[in-house]
Amino acid sequence: MQYTMKSPRVARKWRVVLCTVALWGALVLSVVGQPVESWAGWLVCPPQLLGAAPRRAARGRHSPVRWHRPQWRLGWLWLQRSWSGPLARSEALLLCLVLTGREQALGLCGIPWVAWGWQGVGVLWPQLWSRWGYRRLEGLVTGVSRWVVVGGIGLWLSELLAGWAAVGPGLAVVGGVAQPQVQIQEDPQGTYHVQLQGQFELHLNGQVEMYKRLLIIFLGLLEVPGETRGSRRTRDGRTPFVRQTYLARQFGVPQPNISRWNQYWLTQDWGRMLSQRWGVVVTPEVRQQVIASWVRFPWWSARQLRAHLQRQGSPITVAQVQQIGQESGWTQLRQRLQSLYHISPDSFRPRDGWLVEQLLAQVEQLLTQLEAVGAVPTGQQSAVADLQALGAALELQAAPQRRSRLWLQQVERLLLGSEEPQPADTVRCLYCGTSDVSRKSRQPRVKRYVDAQGNACEVEVYRYYCHNPACEYQTFTDLPPHLLPYSRYTLQHHLEALLSYEWAHGVYHCTSRMLGVSKMTAYRWVSAFGYQLLPVAALFGVVRSSGVIGIDEKYVLVPKNDKPDAKMKRWMYVYLAVDSYSYDLLHIEIYPYNTKRSAQAFLLALRAKGYRPRVIVTDLRADYRDTIAQVFPQATHHTCIFHALQAVHQHLKDAYGTDYRENLPQVAALQDAIHRIFAARTKRTAWRRYQAVLAQRETFVASTPEAAAVFDFLERHWPSLVNAIESQHIPATNNATEQVIRIFNQHYKTFCGFESLESARLYLGVFEKVYRFTPFSDDAQERIRGKCPLELAGYEVRKLPIAHLFRELALQWSAHAFEELVLNA
Repeated sequence: MQYTMKSPRVARKWRVVLCTVALWGALVLSVVGQPVESWAGWLVCPPQLLGAAPRRAARGRHSPVRWHRPQWRLGWLWLQRSWSGPLARSEALLLCLVLTGREQALGLCGIPWVAWGWQGVGVLWPQLWSRWGYRRLEGLVTGVSRWVVVGGIGLWLSELLAGWAAVGPGLAVVGGVAQPQVQIQEDPQGTYHVQLQGQFELHLNGQVEMYKRLLIIFLGLLEVPGETRGSRRTRDGRTPFVRQTYLARQFGVPQPNISRWNQYWLTQDWGRMLSQRWGVVVTPEVRQQVIASWVRFPWWSARQLRAHLQRQGSPITVAQVQQIGQESGWTQLRQRLQSLYHISPDSFRPRDGWLVEQLLAQVEQLLTQLEAVGAVPTGQQSAVADLQALGAALELQAAPQRRSRLWLQQVERLLLGSEEPQPADTVRCLYCGTSDVSRKSRQPRVKRYVDAQGNACEVEVYRYYCHNPACEYQTFTDLPPHLLPYSRYTLQHHLEALLSYEWAHGVYHCTSRMLGVSKMTAYRWVSAFGYQLLPVAALFGVVRSSGVIGIDEKYVLVPKNDKPDAKMKRWMYVYLAVDSYSYDLLHIEIYPYNTKRSAQAFLLALRAKGYRPRVIVTDLRADYRDTIAQVFPQATHHTCIFHALQAVHQHLKDAYGTDYRENLPQVAALQDAIHRIFAARTKRTAWRRYQAVLAQRETFVASTPEAAAVFDFLERHWPSLVNAIESQHIPATNNATEQVIRIFNQHYKTFCGFESLESARLYLGVFEKVYRFTPFSDDAQERIRGKCPLELAGYEVRKLPIAHLFRELALQWSAHAFEELVLNA
């Protein structure tokens, strides 16, 4: 087989033409913003594309040449000079497919290369040309390659002509598709000039009134350049393209409303423009009259105000009053004020619930900031000042310090101070403890007192100046250790009154007769020990706890309190937090209500003392669940199993009657099965027994629908009950807290000071000190026997004088005090 090839100059000419075509295709692709995949192929070997053909390939300028060389060299030369043809055809086909939006058919661009490769096979193996099948297939492939290119060009030309016919003259057309254009210009006066060209679409929700009005305004702002027909001019001198009559007919809106909206647009009255209350236009005079009257009576509704104005001769309607309230913002302000304050003709004060929530939120925020940075930011201090000012306006100031607190500080310094002896010539301030003092006068004063035997005695004392600027008192009297300010009796008398009243279960009348003083004196001596709770962190410098805390409450009778008149006015609630392993009373407080806010305030006070529990054990009260998660998010909430089994027993009684165990064996078996759940030693066993109990739901509920409460109760509390099983630190019950409440109840029954809320708080402080320093009895558990709760918590209290005061006393615990679980059948 022989091939004739054209001269090098002719081949070079065709290659230049093909390069030009390819470059134009790439340029068009880049202009329309389409990815140009052919750039990679074009940049492979540009020197070969434009270089001259080998001079040895031609013998004359235009004469054909016969090649008599080995076939592989002939094939290599043919490949070098013929690859530009399939490249141009594939790029042309690629350009047509991209411009017509048929990127999914880009695989057709490889057909010219397939045809070129098939021809190259014939060049390398000439004997194939003698085969009829090869020649037929070569002709078919070559024809398909050409017709594919022709078809792509034809498809592009047809869409281009169709685009011209649809768009028409005057618009910019690129690639046969009309391109929408938006041109925005701003003149020196700040006015924007916008020109829209092409076809646009706008889709808005017609159910939204504001969208409809803005669309009408937008269509009314469109105008045709150069059109100046006066009949269509608006009040601002424009010639709108869309008439108001057409807009009113299309949107179903009265034409006067459209005119009013255009006026609001021109005057920038956005309040009226976006308002959805459109009645009779209200004049400014009527508006001012309504607002002035409503401000005088902020507790009135719109109907009451309308009746008041009609009595004055004003024909205003309720709708107009409501419209004025909405547009002026008074309605929103009044609703907000009524949610925060009690507004009436004789009262304007914050609501208790709102004020409590603000105070609790402020306390929690302060605690979080103190724990994080150790100080309160300045902005937060202003918020605290606002709450303090509000409390002062409501007369919620803290109770003033009483005179008895002065000698109480001396008692605490003597009982809770260090045993290290002070130099005999050292004088310290009675109130702040500083030694920067000086004698006030040279003449001593006579201090008269009664000793332990009841004899009248005298001692000379001196007055001193305190030079500490932070000291609240500037002068003080230096007294012997056994004497107290403002009292004729020694410290021994006050301690004897405390011991006689607390541990002899006496009353003030008997205590006063034993000590030879009046009942009020005995009451003051005992209650003065409770002016503040035990400052553990300040006393020992550290807070110790096992991390497992039980919380419970006890209701007490307080006849005189500030609660409003109600059925349960006299009853208040004492909250206690007890360490479940050291039995230490971590915190105690009294609240007027047993509510979620009271529980939150109690937990915040416990957190403020520095306690960070890992586990909190409570009863079945639902208020604790969310409150514990909010105040102590890291703590695990466990529900007392003993209380849970009591609740199950009560649900069964409500469903089947009191004698269900004797009359209904299947119900008794169900209760025993529930008890066995919490007697399991592993969670896996408990879970299997729990699922077996739930499987009986349909059987029991089908016969007795009230039995569903039992199964609902188990499902609701199961996560907070099962966490104690197979746990080394979560106790099953809250017995420790229950026993502390039992001891508190013994003292509370004989205490006569719960007459008012103030005296009740004093006694809580007294009980806390007595309980925490009193050792447990000899019949208690061996690990706690003879130790007080503070010692079990890890504090060194034997060096404190007050610890020796209660060494001969003992806390009595019942025999079953520390049993993990007591089943109630």
